[in-house]
Amino acid sequence: MLLAHAPSWAARPEMEMSEDDINMEDYPTEIHDYLAAFERSLVTVDEMLETMMSVSRSELLQKLEPLEQAKLDLVSAYALNSMFWVYLATQGINPKEHPVKQELERIRTYMNKVKEIADKKKASKLDKGAASRFVRNALWEPNPENEPTSKTPAKAKKRKMD
Repeated sequence: MLLAHAPSWAARPEMEMSEDDINMEDYPTEIHDYLAAFERSLVTVDEMLETMMSVSRSELLQKLEPLEQAKLDLVSAYALNSMFWVYLATQGINPKEHPVKQELERIRTYMNKVKEIADKKKASKLDKGAASRFVRNALWEPNPENEPTSKTPAKAKKRKMD
């Protein structure tokens, strides 16, 4: 489970939060929809984590290319640190003043580097031979048979008057 001190409804992801589990007087009614959405999100995260944990890491990594392995590692590290960020916030600790902020920034930097590598890999390769043939054939070349001997009319020479 996500937290050791989770409420009873969080320990049962298959069960939805019922009105009996929530005392509506414990919090303002305006935030009920937000709390219900948050609870559904927690259940979804828990299900995803259970799915990820059901497959061994080595088995999963064998099926992935090195770039995909790096993406998986970075997303896992980012998700874990993001959950810790939320945990700190729930404990009344400002996560912006905690080293987890620098760790998230570091992971984000590496995620951007991996994205750049993936984008370069996707970019089309330039076939220099084909490009030069295309340019050569696209350029207009005058036909020497139909062309006048001189491109510019001959200029008359001026005589100097003595």
